[in-house]
Amino acid sequence: MKVVHNRLGAKTALIFFAIIATIKNMEQKIGSEALQPNPALEPFKVFVGQWQTIGSHPYLPGITLHGRTTFDWLAGGAFLIMHTEIDHPRFPDGVAIFGSDDVAKTYFQLSFDERGVSRKYDVTMTGNQLKWWRDEPSFSQRCTMTIEDNGNKMESQGEMSREGAAWEKDLALTYIRVR
Repeated sequence: MKVVHNRLGAKTALIFFAIIATIKNMEQKIGSEALQPNPALEPFKVFVGQWQTIGSHPYLPGITLHGRTTFDWLAGGAFLIMHTEIDHPRFPDGVAIFGSDDVAKTYFQLSFDERGVSRKYDVTMTGNQLKWWRDEPSFSQRCTMTIEDNGNKMESQGEMSREGAAWEKDLALTYIRVR
């Protein structure tokens, strides 16, 4: 009986390792052809890098906000990913992914932050200006980011509207390229 058990054990081990090797091989191949630059996102390459931010918010008068933002290609350039943090407890760390719809010829941003808030924004990139916005009756937002100094500096101004009221200033940031 012991000999049979050892033979079954060896046979089972061989099958197990064959399955693992197959799965590992599948993992390397699944979707790998799509891991390539998205030509529609070519205008966004100016953002790729690390940035220091300094800014202000009208709800925090007299306080200078400092932070960091990184932009990098995701999935071989199929998407652009942005990570943000500001050294103040009122501002959550966040992550956003920029992508495109090739048929509609549009861009979008999907964002998520440490509070668990996720949002979808429409995006345009025209010349040296990136804009994103969401029109939601209870809380609308928009942001304009202007690229300056040969891509080494950016100025952004956010705006918000609650319950359809007039637009008011939101977070304003200056981005200085670090790398």
